[in-house]
Amino acid sequence: MKPRKLVIAAGGTGGHMFPAQALAEEMLRRGWQVSLSTDARGARYAGAFPDAVTREVVRAATPARGGLRGKLTAPLSIARGVWDTWRAMRRDRPAVVAGFGGYPAVPAMSAAKMLGIPTLIHEQNGVPGRVNRLFAPRVDIVACSVEPTVLPKGAKAEHTGNPVRGSVFAMAGADYDLARSDTRNVLVIGGSQGAAILSRVVPAALAALPDELRAKLKVAHQARGEDETHVRGAYAAAGIEADVRSFFDDVPQRLADCHLVISRAGASSVADIAVVGRPSILIPYALATDDHQAANARGLVQAGAALMIREDTLDSGGLSTEIAAILGDPTRAASMAEAARNVSRPDAVQRLADLVERMSKGTAT
Repeated sequence: MKPRKLVIAAGGTGGHMFPAQALAEEMLRRGWQVSLSTDARGARYAGAFPDAVTREVVRAATPARGGLRGKLTAPLSIARGVWDTWRAMRRDRPAVVAGFGGYPAVPAMSAAKMLGIPTLIHEQNGVPGRVNRLFAPRVDIVACSVEPTVLPKGAKAEHTGNPVRGSVFAMAGADYDLARSDTRNVLVIGGSQGAAILSRVVPAALAALPDELRAKLKVAHQARGEDETHVRGAYAAAGIEADVRSFFDDVPQRLADCHLVISRAGASSVADIAVVGRPSILIPYALATDDHQAANARGLVQAGAALMIREDTLDSGGLSTEIAAILGDPTRAASMAEAARNVSRPDAVQRLADLVERMSKGTAT
């Protein structure tokens, strides 16, 4: 018997692709055939997907880029992508199509609706992006990562949590024992390529820590390429041991090894931090659409697992005080780590995969 087919439609950012990858891994384990529908840019971000996942590169574009020309040509490019995808799905009809957001998801989601194929959206953030907001009232169900998630009227929702990749799940609930450690390991991450404001403020904040605490620091800092030299020099001047790179391909292990995370509040970052169980200081991106990163951080903050500092109040002195208060108090740090684990959804990918299977049988509620 031919295995059932799932088409995953996702854009080319880590926030969309990481949970999409997690679902792909799980559905393959369950014996499904899985395809990833994305554009050329998204395909470049799909290198970590299992080899068994076929890549279906579609024509798509975003009106948000390319100025006036981009706004005029994007609809035509998307329409061509919808037509191509509709033809492909007629030849090889999937059982379910799951969208994870981004304009590259539009062709597959649109074609599926035209063909009457069961569809779902997975929304990673507390406030949906443009594409998911458009499709939310039109799909069969919206699987939400954050509770509550602000959805358009008429959308039917189920809270699944945000799936994490297998490499993150392998670190779930890793031991945390600051009291017995001779070092204080700090991980600084800011999206897929780092964040300029973290590169400016964090090294100065760590340099301002009391001598005894600063001497124990080991820092892993993800910085943009153009910031690497400055960040590396700032840590060296402060006598802080630091590994500074523009990209870490082993974030799950670094999360497990660290005692404190300083991070943006992207949906995947928040989910990873919670599943591994680490204290965090979250600095939401100020220009995130509808302030969705603050919504993402809220669950960890309310649980006592994280502190949230807004960009407009972020400075090295205040950040240094908060870092010292956590790393200088092993009992508080351990409590924050436990709180993070308690609010995590390590079974999110199983819940989402169960939903896909119910939809394929017509039993989703």
